[in-house]
Amino acid sequence: MLRKRRMVRSFGDGDVAPPVVERLLAAGLRGPSAGFTQGVDLLALQGPEETGRYWDAALPAGKRAGFPWPGLLRAPLLVVVLSSEEAYRRRYAEADKARSSSALGVPWWHVDAAFAALLLQLAAADAGLGALFFETHGVPALRAAFGIPSAFSPVGTVAIGHPAPDRPSSSVTARRRRGPEEAVHRGRW
Repeated sequence: MLRKRRMVRSFGDGDVAPPVVERLLAAGLRGPSAGFTQGVDLLALQGPEETGRYWDAALPAGKRAGFPWPGLLRAPLLVVVLSSEEAYRRRYAEADKARSSSALGVPWWHVDAAFAALLLQLAAADAGLGALFFETHGVPALRAAFGIPSAFSPVGTVAIGHPAPDRPSSSVTARRRRGPEEAVHRGRW
């Protein structure tokens, strides 16, 4: 499954079956949770009506003309990964955590949201689907369109569907993946 995961920027026709969607969403919620805060929520948008509302808010029609990945707009499932900093600050102010919520050294709300996004991608690969994690744009419009509470911030969106022929991102063609001999430091740096 891990080796099959890659960023897919073009999707073909075909829905993701509801039982598969449920498995993907359950997988996204199985990640580690700092302090067992569980401050990550998922907004699942399925089908042309819901995903169309997403794109109308995040990438209005007037801005689509030069969009380099038009096949992305065909993804039948979009999952917005949201985190609540407030939930983590409250949790880490509780007695069993014994530290001030202002003393958090790592923004765990982002870390846990990243785990959720990666688990969604791995579950998609495991189901034979393609997935792409990308920055969520148009946050104020998305909040209004989908009633996202102010306590939650979109960390990113995962597009999921059946992969279509695609071209690699220029980031991939211009760079190579570093190997363990460059990126793993054993015993010391």
